[in-house]
Amino acid sequence: MSFVSTAFIIFVILCIAGYYLIPKQYQWCWLLVFSYIYYLAAGPRYVIFLLFSTVITYVGGLRAEQGSKAAVPVVLLLDFGALAIIKYTNFVLGTFAGIAGIEFHELDILLPLGISFYTFQTAGYLLDVYWKRCKAEHNFLHFALFVSFFPQIMQGPISRYGQLAEQLCAQHTFDIRRIESGLYRIAWGFFKKMVIADNAALYVSAIFDNYMTLRGYGVLGVLMYSAQLYADFSGGIDIVIGIAECLDITLAENFRQPFFATSIGDFWHRWHITLGTWMKDYVFYPISLSGWMGKFKKFCRNKLGKQIARTLPIAVANVIVFLVVGVWHGAAWKYIIYGLYNGLIIGISGLLTKNFRSWKKALKINDKSAGFKLFQIVRTFVLVNISWYLDCAGSVGQAYMMFKDSILRFRIFGDIIDTYYTWSGSQEVTMACIVFGCIVVFIRSLMKERGVDVRAALLDRPIPVRCVVLFLLLASLVLIGNQPLSQGGFIYANF
Repeated sequence: MSFVSTAFIIFVILCIAGYYLIPKQYQWCWLLVFSYIYYLAAGPRYVIFLLFSTVITYVGGLRAEQGSKAAVPVVLLLDFGALAIIKYTNFVLGTFAGIAGIEFHELDILLPLGISFYTFQTAGYLLDVYWKRCKAEHNFLHFALFVSFFPQIMQGPISRYGQLAEQLCAQHTFDIRRIESGLYRIAWGFFKKMVIADNAALYVSAIFDNYMTLRGYGVLGVLMYSAQLYADFSGGIDIVIGIAECLDITLAENFRQPFFATSIGDFWHRWHITLGTWMKDYVFYPISLSGWMGKFKKFCRNKLGKQIARTLPIAVANVIVFLVVGVWHGAAWKYIIYGLYNGLIIGISGLLTKNFRSWKKALKINDKSAGFKLFQIVRTFVLVNISWYLDCAGSVGQAYMMFKDSILRFRIFGDIIDTYYTWSGSQEVTMACIVFGCIVVFIRSLMKERGVDVRAALLDRPIPVRCVVLFLLLASLVLIGNQPLSQGGFIYANF
């Protein structure tokens, strides 16, 4: 059931209406029922995997609270083992078959929707219980709701038990201002999805699917992919958070103006924030504080000096973290290299921090100036877009070829969409819609970057003004939104 569908809108309206009409003590039951209905709509077979993860993590949490040291590794092995078998079997077998020169036909393995997201969420809960950051949930149905809460299960955000569980089971009162705020957030998400992402997707599909013919258009392709991916993912998160807000539930933010980032590290503090904090808490810190890392630091201090001993272990931990991030994104070498690309840039930047300070001083560069900050933002934007070649291309070879052609055969104008699509629109109108949408998003992002709470400011305006803004948002979806393509769903719902 795609978010951008009439069936889903009706489903959400029924959920919210019933949520506030039934006795408050049963609201969490209502959410649990609707969450499983939503997941069942994707296919009854998927629910088996969801229940498997829910049951073993629930039992593991109780055992961990009782002091069992074996429960945590066993449950994590089962949870991540199931995820690995489902997502990576074909990749591993295909790789070995390629090395051995054997023909390999991919196995037909069912990929449950949202499995990466709810696996990380349940693993985080289990580790928090084990580390005594929170108490284990003793009510199985309460825990099942935490795992399956329908707005977020497909593409996040990845919630922490301590932040979400109590809200889900609390009693909530109808608040028209909160409902209105949630509706604005939902409409904004649809705007980004339908006006920007789905129009940009036409360019992305044409250029990346026909890269041998459209050689040299890689820069246009990655710029369109950058617009598509951000508008698609952040737009979907806006819809998720808006629905939760209508239910009087606050979810964690997942984006914070990522294209204003001044470094790759800063970018990842602003993009997919909940994945980044998950990796920091459950991968980076355990690696950094592990026994073998302590020995590595000691080796560096003895052989390479104190400065390297402080920076190199952190750089190694960052590379490992982003290798995991790459593997999480998908079962292909391009994702592994994508992760290593980001990890190495962050790691090397950490190693050269002292050198950067010396170079700036020698060149008399004022790193507090607006001009230098703009340089950092543009530099980061370029580095991020280079990584999109790997993220969007079908293989490492295709990514390399398109990147090379972007330099040697650079082209930006041509009949791209009109050549590869038979449809009622035109390339000029489509580009105008994308540019218009990006300008609107940029202005709003700039306001937020400067500390302006746009929705709060809007809610303080008179009712006619608020109605006009909502009407314009909805009208834009009808007039310039790419509705047919929107039915395809969201990119990150496939993880």
